[in-house]
Amino acid sequence: MDISWEDARLFLAIAETGSFSAAAKRLRVGQPTVSRRLAALEYAVGAKLFRRGVEGAALTAAGERLVMPARKMAEWAGELHRAAESSDSSPRGLVRVTASPFLSFDFLAPFASHVASKHPGLRLEVQSTIQYADLGRGEADLALRTQCTRNADLTCLFTLEVHNAVLVSRALKEKLPRRPTLQQLPWVAWAPPYEAVPPNPQLESIIPNFSPAFTSDNYLVLLSAVEAGVGATVCGHVPHRFSTRRERNLVELDIDLGPYAKSELHLICAKSALDIPRVRRVSELLVQELERARKR
Repeated sequence: MDISWEDARLFLAIAETGSFSAAAKRLRVGQPTVSRRLAALEYAVGAKLFRRGVEGAALTAAGERLVMPARKMAEWAGELHRAAESSDSSPRGLVRVTASPFLSFDFLAPFASHVASKHPGLRLEVQSTIQYADLGRGEADLALRTQCTRNADLTCLFTLEVHNAVLVSRALKEKLPRRPTLQQLPWVAWAPPYEAVPPNPQLESIIPNFSPAFTSDNYLVLLSAVEAGVGATVCGHVPHRFSTRRERNLVELDIDLGPYAKSELHLICAKSALDIPRVRRVSELLVQELERARKR
């Protein structure tokens, strides 16, 4: 019996997301399509691969045995795809870059205009997410992350030390004490299911009984709340030349974040992706901008 890559990808999407609807969203197909294709795969395998319940889809024993081989198949599919594309001699086409919602909004969106002016044949797709895309599988071409990689198939192209800034609206700053403490600030923070995403855990560790004044599960909603003067937030400040912070009417407070005053930003990609001209060129442009930021 042969299991195609499309079937393996479908199986893996359900296994990793834990639900048919999330798998359908990842694969960009309808949920009925996911159910139908899984039924065909289970018939071919001769065993149920998932138990369906109110909490989603849980792997059966037969499904557990397929997870690791399917992940290896996904990694090799990514390698095969990159090897085929490395023969392209010119930097043209789509390059997918993944980053946090803040960096996507503040840096990558205006950076895309710079790329277009330099190389009209290049297009950027920015994946704004707090979850890590699997670069080895080809879920994205480049990533800006706060954590470096230990994966031997990935490489870190640049590391930038980042100053973490407490941002508020100008109107809120005028209402605060001249040198407010962390405890005196109303905070805007992530709501469930993202309560473990920075800066929530960091603020909880340095502010006793941390209780944000406003929460949301959407970055643009959080940003709008900060702009409206609802509270403060923490963002890693990358001093790039495309910054629009002044236009957004946000200002930085002179306040000590203790051990979280600085962090790192890493530009990461699969080693084999650098053989693809369009990915290599966008990576070079990103490195140039991060080098500029380091000198500012």
